[in-house]
Amino acid sequence: MDEEIQFYLSEAEESMAKSLQHTSVEMSRIRAGKASPAMLDSLRVDYYGTPTPVSQVANVTTPDARTLFIKPWEKNIIAEVVKAIRNSDLGLNPQSDAEGVRLNIPPMTEERRRDLVKQAKTESEAGKVRIRGIRKDVNESLRKLLKDGAAEDSIKDAEAKVQKATDSYISKVDDLLSKKEVEIMTI
Repeated sequence: MDEEIQFYLSEAEESMAKSLQHTSVEMSRIRAGKASPAMLDSLRVDYYGTPTPVSQVANVTTPDARTLFIKPWEKNIIAEVVKAIRNSDLGLNPQSDAEGVRLNIPPMTEERRRDLVKQAKTESEAGKVRIRGIRKDVNESLRKLLKDGAAEDSIKDAEAKVQKATDSYISKVDDLLSKKEVEIMTI
């Protein structure tokens, strides 16, 4: 029974780590006024009939803090990159030339910054909900082991460890949120 308890504990730890990583990735997609190639991670370009991430068909660089430059590996897909940006929800106006596509990132207004903070809070809450869901699933599995004859003390100890891990990961999500808030609100 102890191996099963350890299995559930390690499974919980691994799942919570993945959830934290996912939350971190989602937070990095929230743009904070500075140009970042990560802003285009969700952008798909029609590459010979296949929706392909822009990072797989072009180099994305930041020549300065307010500009992204997309240099496709094939010149004939510049128009497709422009089309994908215009059709996306990025709200950016692409400017193309013979070399590639330039995106100027406009400075954010105070209202837009507040909206982005709300978005970050929503994302962090979703991360916390995922972590709590993992805790719930693991605790249910541990209770099933109790019904199957596991020692009650072992189950109680395991539940305490799961709670400790949950608290730890929720605190890490809170740290991510506070860093993102500072990043967004810094002009």
